[in-house]
Amino acid sequence: MDQRTLPARTTDLAEGTLWPGVGDPIRLLTEITAWLRSYGATSTRRTYAEGLGLPTSVTDLRDWLSRADHTWVHVLRAYADTLDLTAALHADITDPERNRPPTRPGRFRPLHWLRWCASTGLDPVTAGSIDVLTWQDALRAAGAAPATRTRMLATVRTLYQHLAAAGLVTANPADLDRRRLGLRDPQPAKTILTLTPAEVAALLNAAARPRPGASPRDRLRARAVVALFTLGLRVSELCDLDHPDLHTTRGRRALRVTGKGGKIRTVYLTDLAESALTDYFDALPTAPTTTVTRATASGRAPLLITRTGTRCDRRDIWSLLRRLATAADLYELAGAMHPHALRHFYVTTAMEQGAHITDVQSDVGHARVDTTQRVYNHATRDPSRTAATHVGDTITRHLEQTP
Repeated sequence: MDQRTLPARTTDLAEGTLWPGVGDPIRLLTEITAWLRSYGATSTRRTYAEGLGLPTSVTDLRDWLSRADHTWVHVLRAYADTLDLTAALHADITDPERNRPPTRPGRFRPLHWLRWCASTGLDPVTAGSIDVLTWQDALRAAGAAPATRTRMLATVRTLYQHLAAAGLVTANPADLDRRRLGLRDPQPAKTILTLTPAEVAALLNAAARPRPGASPRDRLRARAVVALFTLGLRVSELCDLDHPDLHTTRGRRALRVTGKGGKIRTVYLTDLAESALTDYFDALPTAPTTTVTRATASGRAPLLITRTGTRCDRRDIWSLLRRLATAADLYELAGAMHPHALRHFYVTTAMEQGAHITDVQSDVGHARVDTTQRVYNHATRDPSRTAATHVGDTITRHLEQTP
């Protein structure tokens, strides 16, 4: 953790400056935790916490726990539990070797809102629009792209909406005109990377083949990941799956998936997905539920685990898919490969095969059927869906008739 921002130990600071510039760090972290808990997916909570500059690794949390204050420790443990890090934090303290290395921070990490406030001695609770503008200037000077600054501002604005509702602040200092700041408004949907069935099959085959550094169990997990994505899951949904979510309903194996806003839906397994999961489970050294509960919060056993027994991270999944695309000789796709491409594949393929749009909407968890239709419309269409051939044939016929 950066000592200049969110300090590790109170011995490095004057009394009462656990969080530089913050008059009431306990109240502020309590409200931030309450805001994060309003999101159902743990990965979403971590994304927002990381976007604000809060600790999201076991190492950072352990350092912050070094303050010998009962109330602070209680509040911080509630925050850690919200990010599903409590058990991992305990495991790190009792057995540091079992904890995975911390993720390398991004180059703008010191300029994330709460860290920037701490480095300037500004209490986020008293921040005004001028402070937010100064922060945006600092990001621009550091080379942050408009898209990055837009995303950071949106996170801060959403946080202050909650703080205002909770009565901690009187106004939202981040409620600014993005156009005047030179930031972009939400863009219309772009052409979506659309995979073909042959390309998805190539990814599955690449996952199963030997690769440098990949053990047999790694390969089975990779194949299970790809197979689950062919069910139309979001990457956050896949990472948040627990073993109790795998169940049987109406005589068929299914997943209980928690989507955006904490909405739960049932996703039935295909033979492909069920076979891939079974092969992966068979490769685990012991029963899955006893293998993983040590590394997660009490009562939660991730469906897919890393080599060290922890929950898979979405960034690792993203990287895995790009490695598989390269291994499958899909070089043109490797640089653009992302988890949502497989989700879009599900929507596009299902509808091209005649599935009803409302069934597809339910499968992928879209709140509105319009969203499902938009994904389909913006996907790169199968050649059979274009009218260009008919237009070209008509012109050709007229050309042939012209003397």
